[in-house]
Amino acid sequence: MKAITLLGSTGSIGTQTLDLVAQYPDRFRIVGLSAHNNIARLAEQVRQFKPEIVAISNPDKLGELKDAIAGCDPSPRLLAGSEGVCEVAAYGDANLVVTGIVGCAGLLPTLSAIAAGKDIALANKETLVAGGPVVLPEVKKYGINLVPVDSEHSAIFQCLQGVPAGGLRRIILTASGGAFRDLPIDKLSSVTLADALKHPNWVMGRKITIDSATLMNKGLEVIEAHWLFGGLDYDNIDIVVHPQSIIHSLIELQDTSVIAQLGWPDMHLPILYGISWPERIYTDWKPLDLVEVASLTFKAPDHRKYPCMKLAYAAGRAGGTMPAVLNAANEAAVALFLNEQIGYLDIARLLEAVCDRHNTIAQPSLDDILEVDAWARRIAKEQAGLSSATVAV
Repeated sequence: MKAITLLGSTGSIGTQTLDLVAQYPDRFRIVGLSAHNNIARLAEQVRQFKPEIVAISNPDKLGELKDAIAGCDPSPRLLAGSEGVCEVAAYGDANLVVTGIVGCAGLLPTLSAIAAGKDIALANKETLVAGGPVVLPEVKKYGINLVPVDSEHSAIFQCLQGVPAGGLRRIILTASGGAFRDLPIDKLSSVTLADALKHPNWVMGRKITIDSATLMNKGLEVIEAHWLFGGLDYDNIDIVVHPQSIIHSLIELQDTSVIAQLGWPDMHLPILYGISWPERIYTDWKPLDLVEVASLTFKAPDHRKYPCMKLAYAAGRAGGTMPAVLNAANEAAVALFLNEQIGYLDIARLLEAVCDRHNTIAQPSLDDILEVDAWARRIAKEQAGLSSATVAV
């Protein structure tokens, strides 16, 4: 039985992970949970899965959490704040930590788990996008396994099983195209928040759904793939729009052979592989039926329609702290858009403006990364013409 700590338990990745723990109680047990704000859902999870330790990252909610789980037997140890989440990440006999926290907030807890010798099922792409220069040396230092959970990186990881060292030539990341894949570019100026949140294929959290609409999610995945798969050159990481979301990504080997991983667009599969690796667990899920799928189509992404992709490639090639700045500016811009304080097209404009103002630090420390993260969020607000007092990011 694998002992799991789950960070971000009330979000999309977290709830689907717990679906699997409940489905396979002889395979997995929960040691620790963390969440940010959703007390009602977290309390239900505590009662069902009986963790030993729980953290709420919003310290103002600690009293509410205590009241919500009053009478739980056994009663978990309760912590609050970012320090509490880091303590949960490093706690006890959990041998795997699933990082489902959204955004750069997942970086420090992931580092805490690594330093405690925990394997990582990484569902938080921002950890490597912003912190790759710091995280990868820690993975090597502590000798832990880092298994990707994002559907695209899980697909690449699965395809690479058995491929000899040096065999990888190119990565091909597939993109659904997001909410606006069929919308003419001249219509984007009038789209609304509600429009952007209507993803055609996947059920995901609000932030990543917006990232999918701008294709920034794919740009961030390019940077993450660079770090995950041996520092592969950015010239050898491609994006292709695949509207059906059946092929989750592909690899090309040195001899031009191409291997793909296919499945229905359902995050339960990559999550299950991430928490069960290196095993394969039998499921009673609906098998993929290629006759039902009928056709698989592909097209090149339109860089005029999706300018965030080029920004991500440029940030990745600049290296150092530039990806951290891009990521932080994107989190800030998406939060502003979700609050309906800027328009959809303002997202890419903000990102470019913030990155243009940053001089990258080539070999950053953790403190450097945290400092530029805070700087980029502040500058994004300034570029939007909003003060820190008026915006909650």
